[in-house]
Amino acid sequence: MADLSLTDVRAAAERIAGVAHRTPVLTSRTLDERVGAQVFLKAENFQRIGAFKFRGAYNAVSRLSPDQLARGVTAYSSGNHAQALALAARMAGTRATILMPADAPPTKLAATKGYGAEIVHYDRYTQDRAALAAELAADRGLALIPPYDHVDVMAGQGTVALELIEEVGHLGALLTPVGGGGLMAGCATAATLMSPGIRMIGVEPAAGDDHARSLAAGERVTIDVPRTIADGLAISQPGELTFAINRRLVEAFELVSDDEIRAAMTFAFERLKIVLEPSGASALAALLSGRIQGLPERVGVVLSGGNVGLERFLELLGKA
Repeated sequence: MADLSLTDVRAAAERIAGVAHRTPVLTSRTLDERVGAQVFLKAENFQRIGAFKFRGAYNAVSRLSPDQLARGVTAYSSGNHAQALALAARMAGTRATILMPADAPPTKLAATKGYGAEIVHYDRYTQDRAALAAELAADRGLALIPPYDHVDVMAGQGTVALELIEEVGHLGALLTPVGGGGLMAGCATAATLMSPGIRMIGVEPAAGDDHARSLAAGERVTIDVPRTIADGLAISQPGELTFAINRRLVEAFELVSDDEIRAAMTFAFERLKIVLEPSGASALAALLSGRIQGLPERVGVVLSGGNVGLERFLELLGKA
């Protein structure tokens, strides 16, 4: 079992204070009326690099020794963790080498390169990215900081829930997108202790239901790499450390279709005046689509990121 505590999350909050943004909490009377609850939206699309991932990446890099920093860091990512680690590495005075899928969104590739990282491509559908990263780390002597299966990364991501509950008080439920499960594991660790009785609900694309299947089976289940517009959630298996936490603390993993994600992106743009990427809109999609039964009076939703280029954004919303 992963050794992650509220103390770890609070320590991460201290490390990232003044570096990561304390992102705003948005509300919408229209949304509240539509779903029949008071909803608090944690807008991580306003985080540095445009997604929550900076929290965990910076926390992990800040824990490295001078010797590790001298050698450099590596990771694998479809985009947001790549950008986050590249920026955190630059801020720490070290270099990042990132494995990214060949079909990663061009805007995420460009941003990662812009932060000074070296990009190594792989095929997400035929190659094992974790094995490739481990080999790269061993060959070059780099510190491997994976996107979710890492205690310091999970602790950093947990600061999302920490900040939200500190600001708005007790919540009856918290919805977060789920890819590898690091955001959920960190948030669940913090939220279940700060807001006793809270319902933790994960949301994943219908094509990528590995967490839902794993929770039902009581063990990690592997599926084919999902083909979904939510590229940040296109994972074939829950993380080992993350699932050990999430199977204890998460009530359910709800599924949303690509069309429901598009509808949530449209709602966010038209009603909230914000841009969300598909992964970042997935938890909102579950709420808007009525997937959550018996909603409590006060609900938190993590809007996990907004990294989508204009052309792709218009293409997606044109199909909404």
